[in-house]
Amino acid sequence: MILSDDQLDRYARHIVLKEIGGEGQKKLLGARVVVIGAGGIGAAAIPYLAAAGIGAMAIIDDDRIELANLQRQPIFGTGDIGALKAETAKRRVAALNPDVAVEAIVARIGADNAPGLIAGADAVIDGSDNFATRLAVSDACTAARVPLVSAAIGQFQAQIGTFRGWTAEAPCYRCYVGDAFDAEDCDTCSELGVLGAMAGLAGCFAALEAVRAITGFGEDQTGRMHIFDGLKPAMRTIRIVKDPACRTCGTAR
Repeated sequence: MILSDDQLDRYARHIVLKEIGGEGQKKLLGARVVVIGAGGIGAAAIPYLAAAGIGAMAIIDDDRIELANLQRQPIFGTGDIGALKAETAKRRVAALNPDVAVEAIVARIGADNAPGLIAGADAVIDGSDNFATRLAVSDACTAARVPLVSAAIGQFQAQIGTFRGWTAEAPCYRCYVGDAFDAEDCDTCSELGVLGAMAGLAGCFAALEAVRAITGFGEDQTGRMHIFDGLKPAMRTIRIVKDPACRTCGTAR
């Protein structure tokens, strides 16, 4: 791939970074990222992925935009209320960067369709809002050997981690949360509240980790969960170990 003059100008600030450079930018332009959920996390991750020059992006979401979403989903505006999130996000990406081939998938992802929806991805960002979806996505990513960046928010806290459960030492997301969860176990933003900027922080961090997974810059963050406390503010990092009994990636299966 040869970068055009316009691309050299658009991505100049990436290219001058020795950790990314022209070769790293070419990797981004040749990559496909699947974003699950165009809510608070996706609404922040999507524009930064598009601006970074991710060559192909799939946005999976079956919800419509509501007034209450706008406090933490600034990719949408008041005039978008009632429209489909995935379709609206697709239009925003197209306006931001014509280099990105973006696909809007209006569907709810689950165990039955996750393998097909993530097929061909170089990285997946999961910003969904329940454990049933997250576990289905994790299982599919592990089986397909696709790096999974999982991001979650609640009130004043954000959690971001990268998982490669198919490797010998690395955990999958199921190693982190176990099996005993379904959609009813999740507290929602509508019940507990969330600071809008926390969604932006988590989404941008998730985009950063997807770019890291594609280009390989910096230190590998596989198996590390970064937890940001917006009240203090402070961040701590915990290391997640592979669960030998994990039914998805464990060695004792």
